[in-house]
Amino acid sequence: MKKILCLCLFFFSVLAVSADDGYRLWLRYELVSSAKLLANYRSAITSIHFPGTSPSLNAAKDELQMGLEGLLGKKVSLQNNTAFNQLVIGTAKSNAVIAALSLSQQLTKAGDEGFVIVTSKQDQKNIIAIAANTDVGVLHGVFHFLRLLQTQQNIQNLSITSAPKIKYRLLNHWDNLNRFVERGYAGFSIWNWHTLPGYIDQRYIDYARANASIGINGAVITNVNANALILTKEYLEKVAALADVFRPYGIKIYLTGRFSAPIEIGKLKTADPLNADVKQWWKNKIDEIYTYIPDFGGFLIKANSEGQPGPQDYKRSHADGANMFAEALAPHGGIVMWRSFVYNNESPEDRLKQAYTEFKPLDGKFNKNVAIQVKNGPLDFQPREPFSPLFGAMPKTPLFMEYQLTQEYLGFSTHLVYMAPLFKEVLNADTYEKGKGSTVAKVLDGSLGGHALSGMAGVSNIGNDINWTGHPFGQSNWYTLGRLAWDHEISSAQIANEWIRQTFGNSRQLVDTVEKIMLSSREAMVNYMTPLGLHHIMGYGHHYGPAPWFDKASRADWNPVYFHKADSIGIGFDRTEKGTNYLSQYAPELKKLYENINTCPEEYLLWFHHVAWDHRMKSGRTLWNEICYRYNVGVVSVRLMQKQWNSIEKQVDKQRFNQVKMLLAVQEKEAVWWRNSCLLYFQTFSKMPIPSSYEKPDHTLEYYKDLSFPLAPGNGR
Repeated sequence: MKKILCLCLFFFSVLAVSADDGYRLWLRYELVSSAKLLANYRSAITSIHFPGTSPSLNAAKDELQMGLEGLLGKKVSLQNNTAFNQLVIGTAKSNAVIAALSLSQQLTKAGDEGFVIVTSKQDQKNIIAIAANTDVGVLHGVFHFLRLLQTQQNIQNLSITSAPKIKYRLLNHWDNLNRFVERGYAGFSIWNWHTLPGYIDQRYIDYARANASIGINGAVITNVNANALILTKEYLEKVAALADVFRPYGIKIYLTGRFSAPIEIGKLKTADPLNADVKQWWKNKIDEIYTYIPDFGGFLIKANSEGQPGPQDYKRSHADGANMFAEALAPHGGIVMWRSFVYNNESPEDRLKQAYTEFKPLDGKFNKNVAIQVKNGPLDFQPREPFSPLFGAMPKTPLFMEYQLTQEYLGFSTHLVYMAPLFKEVLNADTYEKGKGSTVAKVLDGSLGGHALSGMAGVSNIGNDINWTGHPFGQSNWYTLGRLAWDHEISSAQIANEWIRQTFGNSRQLVDTVEKIMLSSREAMVNYMTPLGLHHIMGYGHHYGPAPWFDKASRADWNPVYFHKADSIGIGFDRTEKGTNYLSQYAPELKKLYENINTCPEEYLLWFHHVAWDHRMKSGRTLWNEICYRYNVGVVSVRLMQKQWNSIEKQVDKQRFNQVKMLLAVQEKEAVWWRNSCLLYFQTFSKMPIPSSYEKPDHTLEYYKDLSFPLAPGNGR
């Protein structure tokens, strides 16, 4: 491992002087641009006192020395003795100087993964101490200190105590064993199963570094549409090699479990979770996994959804299935994350109601090491959804959040969409589970229900593209996941500001301009795709582009027409008592708010109501004119983003500037496509003209309907 980390130093030193292709993510460690700050930093950091040789401490030392050399423009040496203006780093166990500081109160708050950073005096010497209770906590502290320098913060009077609010902070990879990434838009999987376990790609190490730098502590490395082969000896040896790479960075590996594995690779005739032979098979298999990976985190399970096998195949409940895994994992400290994304075509009820219908009655029936992993909204990662009602309906069960970083419904990797505002919108939503103030964030972090398990996961947008995420700004959503999972109270603006400064630079004009682009991008996308609560009107199967007219899917709830229900009277899905009564799944306070068409927030209007075309909106416009306005505002917003980006050409390296410029041109073209095709289609129902003040569609509706996309990425197996 030491040799690998040294290679990392060399690799990044070479990249530092070459064109910026985005590979370094937010860990660029460029020379501090402010001469005054640079002088202050150099004066405050003359050497490093950092004893200890554990794998995590070695990783922290290498990162610190590499980072300081880049940021300060000089090497900073390790010293055995304390000196003036020195960084002193470690735990009380590994560093006597840390042990002598009066930090017990702060360290208690820091917990197992957090850290303390303070400026202090020791033997009349000025020091900056980075302290933690564990070696992994030290690593997190080192990354945070480097972030302070990268973002050019004052380090004269530091007093920082930081601990994660969420215990399990995870990336979910939808990576198949053939390296195809389902809903992946940045190339193939970074896991090269062919060359593992013998060949450790540098990318695996840099992936671990990036995750550790933002506090992510777990990776589910296989697709939720699972393949039982990952549980065989051949693959477990490969997974173990990845686990060895991740371990120094405080990252555990998790796998997706194929529910029917006892049949497919175990030669049993059943996978019934209450069958004694099946339970024994899973116990033996899990015991075997821990012989390869002693710190294996556990399983993420997708069952009885979209054709996947599960306990309902044997007339058993989700609790029966989850608890079978939980019992086998419990002796090892592993957990089960059981996904609530379930729906079936046989059910005639509103698709949005099915998860609640199946899981609400099971509240309190899951073992202590089971968490239910819930998508942020009740449907499927749409540009905007109300929060899933499950977050306010299962007080006796730990619930994990599942966000989607890969932009399946948000323009793939060709659209600039900063997703922190989406994430925060959900986290700040009030469930009223225990009265006003019962936010989704409090449900997640366990504080509302007193749960020991708390978790936040993001479906990965990572592939083998040189810059990891396809679109350079896709990196910001990966960064956002880690920062919000660590501290869900951080604002979208603060996260954007941090990411910009580390990724592009600290120029005030650059930071201000890019921050404006990022903070406006999600609302722009909602407007040009699905304004006013419209949802799931994307192309069938591949989900690329608009197709609100599509009605030929094999099941009703895969058709866009199922969701918008446009007719001669109006548009929108009636989920009130007069419709599907989906609103009954929310707290009475929310039901009352949303059920009244006059108090329902307009961003969710067509989500909850079928609204007449001539309904008068708060703007004074009719619904039809408001839809026209929103679609056009979306296009105008993208064009403003283009102008803003062009204004900072001289402050961004040429390679990434041109890449983003071209992608914004694609985004503008596709925003126009969305606007034109949707307005032309919905106009066939409204029978109303598009206001003359707006651009007229440049093609006919039939032209848009005839478009096909056989090469759209991310769909298939």
